[in-house]
Order: sequence, then structure tokens, then C-alpha cells
Amino acid sequence: MYDNYQIHLQKQLTEIESAGLYKQERILVSPQGPQIRTNTGQEVLNFCANNYLGFSNDPRLIIAATQAMKTHGYGMSSVRFICGTTDLHKELETSISNFFGTEDTILYAAAFDANGGVFEPLLTDEDAIISDTLNHASIIDGVRLCKAQRFRYANADMNDLEEQLRQAQSCRFRLIVTDGVFSMDGNIAPLDKIKKLAEQYNAMIMVDESHSAGVIGKTGRGTTEHFNLIGQAEIITGTLGKAFGGAIGGFTTGKKEIIAMLRQRSRPYLFSNSIPPTVAAAGIEAFRIMNESTELLDKLHENRQYFVEQMTRIGYSIKPTQSGICAVMLGDAKLSQEVASRLLTEGIYVIGFYFPVVPQGQARIRVQLSAAHTHDQLVKAVDAFEKVGRDLKILP
Repeated sequence: MYDNYQIHLQKQLTEIESAGLYKQERILVSPQGPQIRTNTGQEVLNFCANNYLGFSNDPRLIIAATQAMKTHGYGMSSVRFICGTTDLHKELETSISNFFGTEDTILYAAAFDANGGVFEPLLTDEDAIISDTLNHASIIDGVRLCKAQRFRYANADMNDLEEQLRQAQSCRFRLIVTDGVFSMDGNIAPLDKIKKLAEQYNAMIMVDESHSAGVIGKTGRGTTEHFNLIGQAEIITGTLGKAFGGAIGGFTTGKKEIIAMLRQRSRPYLFSNSIPPTVAAAGIEAFRIMNESTELLDKLHENRQYFVEQMTRIGYSIKPTQSGICAVMLGDAKLSQEVASRLLTEGIYVIGFYFPVVPQGQARIRVQLSAAHTHDQLVKAVDAFEKVGRDLKILP
């Protein structure tokens, strides 16, 4: 049977490659950071990691993780409710709750699991989920696993959200779901307006803060802080895999009864191993550092502002952003691949994004800034973009 199926897959893979949509993986042989080394021996500046605060190779997190391995071992070999919970897991959950101003927190192996496991235990076919069209794939998949009625509204379009809320009024409970920062564009969800509509139409709110926690808000507490709504979203999901260390691990934080129900019925929590104690300890250290200072957060925004200003100056189109994500719009999928390839030869590591990750005709280079980037590294990146842009006649 596989002979025929193999031919089918080979044909599809050839079509993907011919369309310029084939995804290649580059192999790193160094720690994650603003400067990395590939297995070809090339040293490049990294502008495509979610390492917003530079924590991925921070010595303080490494020390915390190393110490935890000495005291708590390598792994848990179990799920949480059997024998997979340590004092470090509980301390991290408390740290997350305190950071976001919520009542309780539950940890997952990944943020994908947090979003995949949040809807089905809480909502039934009597209820409604009203979701932004640009929400992350993990939210989309999580909604598919739930029997609740589904409504979608255009990205950050409050008129459309209101219309969907009107249509959902016959449902028992309504949950508005949005990314805090949308991962492909870098824009912030208008949570203040969403909150007003939620109050008007008696709905709850869930925010995925994966790309906004540690990045948005005066002290990095995400979009709820940015809009002065700390503690007012019923559900927040997020990750330890971006700003807070870049390893693994996700979480859901919010109202205590919601978290209690997830502990009882959320399948990714009940049937997946606990995160390793080393990851929990490093996460605790990351939140401790964030509570003590905004130095890294301030540097991240300084870097983003400089990069956007300079890229706009030389003629690139950049999506409006207040986050660490800068979408350099190119339109054509093959062009985004070519630009990324040319930039790599200039020592700048970025990735082209194209359909189906983004809509047809909206291919881009997603540049991600870090507090760990130096000014000289930013200058080198802008210069490389200018050179490649002129060589390919993208720029005037």
C-alpha cells in the first residue's frame, strides 16, 4: 500500500518545493542568542528567534536550571496528578499568578497544549467561542476539539466582533478569544475595546500572551497591563518558550475555578509528563528578574524603535508594531525566500514567511528583536537589508 502513497507524497512535496514554499531547517551548533553558529561553521546574527529578553542563554537561568538538576534530578517520568509535581512546579505556578495578577495557574508541556486543552473541558455545544481570525494555530486546533459553537471575527475588527457577539447571544456562555500580540504581524489586540464589548454582551475573555508577556506593558505583564486590565481577563495562556527563557513549557492562568476544572479534565495536562524541574527552576528565575527590573524590557523596545525607524527610512514597508516582531512586507513567497537566502550570505539569519503561514500575497520577513542585540548588530542588519533590497530592486 505504501508504494502508491509514497508516490502521492512525493508529488505533493515536489509541488510545494516548485511553488517556493518548502521549509528548510538550519542546524545550530551554538547556544541560542543574538549571534549563533550553524553546522556549516558560519557565524550569523540571529533575528528570527522569540528570544525577546535574551534569556535563552542567560547565565542566571542556566545556574538555576543546573542547581535544580542537582536537587531534583533530570525528569519527572510522570504526569502531574500521579507523581509528577514538585515544589518547583508549584512555586513556578505561584510566580506566574503573581506576575499576571491572577488567582491560579496550571502548567503544560507547551503553550500549544495549553491552548489545545483549555476549551473542551470548559465549554459545550450550548456555548460559543468568538475567535479572532489571526489567532495562533494552537487556538484554532483547540477550538476544533471543543463542541462549542464557533464564531470568527476579522483581525482586531471591533465592529465584526460586536456582530458575532450579537449572533451568539442565544448561547449559554460566550468566550472571546484573542492573541495578545499577533505573531505574524506584531500588532496588539485592542483589549480595552474587547473588554467593553465583553461587558456589553456578557462575555468572558481569553488572551494568549505568548508573544506579549515579557514584551508588552510597562513592566512586561502583557496586554492586560498595557490596557490597565490586570486580573480582568478570565483566562490567560502563555509560554515559557519565548521571553521567559526559550525552553519548553506553557501555562494557563486566570480564575481559580477555571484552573481547578482544567486540573480535573484538561487532557494535555492529565496525559503528558510534567515539565522537567530544570525548566521550572529557570522559569522561576526569569520571573524573579522581571519583577526586579525593566532594564531588559526597555532595551528591547529601544532596539525595536531603532530598527523600525531605520528600515522605514531606507524604504521598506513595516507593519505597525509595538512588540518585538517587525514584519518586513515583500508580498511574493519566492521573493521572501530569496531575500532570506541573500541576507544569510550577509551574515543575517532571518526566515521568509509565506502561505499557508500567512495569507496569499502577504509574504514577509519576520524580524524579531531581542534585548540582547547590540546597536552595532542592528546597524549591520539594516545595512544588509539595504544592500539586498537594492540588489533585488526592492528598494528604489
